[in-house]
Amino acid sequence: MTIEWVCKHHTDLGKEQLYAIFQLRTEVFVVEQKCAYQEVDGQDLEGDTCHLMAWENDRLVAYLRLLDPISQGGDVVIGRVVIAPQARGKGLGHELMEQGLKQAQKYWPQTPIYLSAQAHLQGYYGRYGFTVVGEEYLEDDIPHIGMRRS
Repeated sequence: MTIEWVCKHHTDLGKEQLYAIFQLRTEVFVVEQKCAYQEVDGQDLEGDTCHLMAWENDRLVAYLRLLDPISQGGDVVIGRVVIAPQARGKGLGHELMEQGLKQAQKYWPQTPIYLSAQAHLQGYYGRYGFTVVGEEYLEDDIPHIGMRRS
């Protein structure tokens, strides 16, 4: 599996890349997880939002979004973490997190990073230095927990 990692500021995204991002996120977060919500939330093209993409043969197989700390009250926010169904089980999630943390450090050095994790993934994100902040809560009927890495 040859993966090409690309991280782009939203102003540098091509329309085909943006379409592939929306298509993958909708496939997983709305259809697969059966959550009817406004997945395209108005933050993709705001501030200094950056999009980390993993491409395999012109197909988007992994993605996460980095929201800048100025727009998010001081923390970089990692969100919309997703692996395409056909690319799961190959360790791509770990590579995605490593790449995401590397990009966050590159763009916003020494800045804390926050993410809203599905509660059952606390241990997974804990491996990357994230610790729980706050109480568990429901988002689209899925238990979530805030996690932060200083």
